Amino acid sequence: MLERFDQQLFLFINSSNSPFFDKVMHAISGKLIWVPLYLAILIYLGIKYKRKFLIILIFIILAATLADQSSVLIKNIVHRLRPCHEPSLIGMVHLVNGECGGLYSFVSSHATNCFDAALLSLLFIKKNWYSISIVLWAFIIGYSRIYLGVHYPGDVIGGSVIGAFIGWTVYKLYVLTDNKILKYRPYFNSTTNHPLTP
Repeated sequence: MLERFDQQLFLFINSSNSPFFDKVMHAISGKLIWVPLYLAILIYLGIKYKRKFLIILIFIILAATLADQSSVLIKNIVHRLRPCHEPSLIGMVHLVNGECGGLYSFVSSHATNCFDAALLSLLFIKKNWYSISIVLWAFIIGYSRIYLGVHYPGDVIGGSVIGAFIGWTVYKLYVLTDNKILKYRPYFNSTTNHPLTP
């Protein structure tokens, strides 16, 4: 029942297309187009956190690896066919440039990676305008995967939940690590005998 609803919702979203939005959604779903955004986020974090940035970068890499590999692992366990590979949907799926992707769809790697990056970065940046913008960005990319005919809504929702959970968990691990470092950092500077700046 739930799977049938997921298919019907997919067909509704996927069928609402146009040549203009084909180009837009194809571009949005690309990976290289967002490299400047990722670099801008890293530069901002580097300026804001200074000496802590290298430690933060390690946790960012950890989160990205967990998000990417977990989505691949789940795909290979669940074995849900992509809409464009589903025999019952042959001739009903609108594909852009004939691109279908791999065989399995649950969960969406794009959604997992984007929501991981969104949640982790907004927890570090902590500005309302950024939080709203980056979550909206992740939602749009998730939507693009349905529009392009390569994922069901359920794939995107599942990926977004897993990605957000990974981002939140890795941030909490960073906070625990940072607290441990602060705990064992000498309280007084040996030369000035003044408390160290946190």
